[in-house]
Amino acid sequence: MAETASGCAASKVCRVSDRHALRIDGQEFEKLPAVSGWEEFEDMRNDTFDVAIVGYGPVGKGLALMLSRRGYSVSIVERWDEPYPFPRAVCMDHEIRRVMNSLGLADELAKVSAPSPRYQWFGAQGQMLLDIDWTVESVSGGPEAYFFHQPSLEAMMDRELRRISDVQINSGWEMIDFDQDGAGIKLRICQRVNPEQTKTISAKFLIGADGANSQVREQSGIEWQDLGFQADWLVVDVLPNEGVELRIPEAGQSCKPSRPTTFVPGGIENGRRHRRWEFMRLPSETMEELQQPEKVWSLLSPWIGPHEAQLIRHALYTFRSRVAANWRNGRVLLAGDAAHLMPPFMGQGMCSGLRDAWNLTWRLDLVLSGKADAAILDSYSEERKDHVTEVINLSVQLGKIICVADEAEAAARDQIFLSGLAPPPPKFPDLKTGLLYQPRGYLSPFAGQLGVHGQVSAESRSGPYDAVVGDGFSILGWEHDPRETLPQEMVDQLEGLGANFVAVHAQRPASASSNTIQDITGKYEAFFRSNGLSSLVARPDYYLYGVARDASRLRDILQQLLRDLGIHKASDVAPGREAPSPARHRAI
Repeated sequence: MAETASGCAASKVCRVSDRHALRIDGQEFEKLPAVSGWEEFEDMRNDTFDVAIVGYGPVGKGLALMLSRRGYSVSIVERWDEPYPFPRAVCMDHEIRRVMNSLGLADELAKVSAPSPRYQWFGAQGQMLLDIDWTVESVSGGPEAYFFHQPSLEAMMDRELRRISDVQINSGWEMIDFDQDGAGIKLRICQRVNPEQTKTISAKFLIGADGANSQVREQSGIEWQDLGFQADWLVVDVLPNEGVELRIPEAGQSCKPSRPTTFVPGGIENGRRHRRWEFMRLPSETMEELQQPEKVWSLLSPWIGPHEAQLIRHALYTFRSRVAANWRNGRVLLAGDAAHLMPPFMGQGMCSGLRDAWNLTWRLDLVLSGKADAAILDSYSEERKDHVTEVINLSVQLGKIICVADEAEAAARDQIFLSGLAPPPPKFPDLKTGLLYQPRGYLSPFAGQLGVHGQVSAESRSGPYDAVVGDGFSILGWEHDPRETLPQEMVDQLEGLGANFVAVHAQRPASASSNTIQDITGKYEAFFRSNGLSSLVARPDYYLYGVARDASRLRDILQQLLRDLGIHKASDVAPGREAPSPARHRAI
């Protein structure tokens, strides 16, 4: 058989539609003869898992960790044998840092990342246009953002996954095609370098986390929607020599029309701090000349030279703005770059992908355990698509401010900022659609916002709320136990879903129940008191489902939550693979 560029044998069995694509030609998949080394794969030809994931980048790894932490079996398919060795993403916001911490990665993550400095924008003449303080306390706890070293982060996640017996990692294997029916997915894969070695993976769901050229998306017939932004930027990663002091602010944006430039930290590798520069390609430049090492050092020369640093890598990227038309096709769902692409001006590419994974995980958990209707997966597509589209549009708006190569236009822009007429930086978007409390079709106040996360103490421990209380839905009452005013059947239903009922107090009462916590830093008190609230309902991904000023509204909110999950009476809560310990009987 002749081989194509991807290594897949070209025959009736498979063909290549592009450099990443393998597809069945409408023919029945034929049985291939045994080849050298086949025996080690024979017993895996019909492996069965809860979830199959195509793609082993940060989103695929993150999703696999999230699911496996909840006890689900996962099979991962990745076409490359080795991970990509260079950094791409460098910025992680407070929300995703909270997610990573909840996965047990806090200590390891601290070794490869550092809190963000201030983020400053400079105009054509070097005047400061914006000074954004990312060091302030965020709603999630800690600063607004962190800069990290992606290869070290992914290596850490990989080590964790390889310790888990219910996770199968198929490195060097490509997806051929898949079929789905009411029972699940049949995913057929072949080895990239030996395409005659094939196997079939059975799973209840298939997640496409296979990047911008996603074959899962393409074979699902899901189209891209182009949001209209495109720009070429050279991305340069540098490791300064020991003792080198850089002549540059820690994080910023130079908006000079002669060369719009980004400069930010690049995270920590083995105790040493990397740096990143990004340079916009000017209309007069070719893509080829911009990638020459001499040109790269010339661009870096105002700040650092070849005798002061090691050039780790440089690559030219075309920044685009796209979103998949739909994120679900039956038992197939998309996440990460397979579902959306955005320019990097908000540092939200990888963050948005991990936000997809976190949003999808709690839904899959409820569906796979039989506790909720599979229809909640439709709201995944709805709310994540709408939210990420808003993030992309904001990133594009920032890009249009930065990517100005005309001197007169840049001078006019700078004057608007320096005169105080420019609007303040936009607030990061909340969720506005999806599985949120929406009485009479209108989004309830605070629904869709990230819930506060602070330091608390309980009878037996203290620390961040997530570490003390745990994951799942959280129903918090300010200085009262929210169960006291609810029907017992409703409490049983919600506890059957693994929900945590928590009484939050400014000072721990002498006769506190086991579900009582003390608000150590006053963060919860400030939220409840300043907004006149008595209780809140937070989803497992930390977003507020709804808030209440009184017991009657809390009952309405929780009843609607049960309806949204497809649960209408106590008997509708099916037992999971392991019955959760009811929160009222569990000492926090």
